[in-house]
Amino acid sequence: MCTMNTMRDLRKYARQTNMHLLIGFLVILFLVGDGLIYAIWGREAALMGIACIMAGLAPLGLAMLILWGIEWLVRKNNEEQM
Repeated sequence: MCTMNTMRDLRKYARQTNMHLLIGFLVILFLVGDGLIYAIWGREAALMGIACIMAGLAPLGLAMLILWGIEWLVRKNNEEQM
């Protein structure tokens, strides 16, 4: 049984879980992915790998930034209407 004291904020939990998954993905991508490039081909190739990874993640980051901005505007608008 769930009482009011033991209930969790599931939205907060989902946000935290998504953030942990994102951080884990980025750590694995940079450490393992670029680490293997460094181990096999050397420093210069690893630097180019970082540049390519950043260029590949740029559209994703831009989309996330736009969605965050839209969410902020909606929350601000909802607060003003109340």
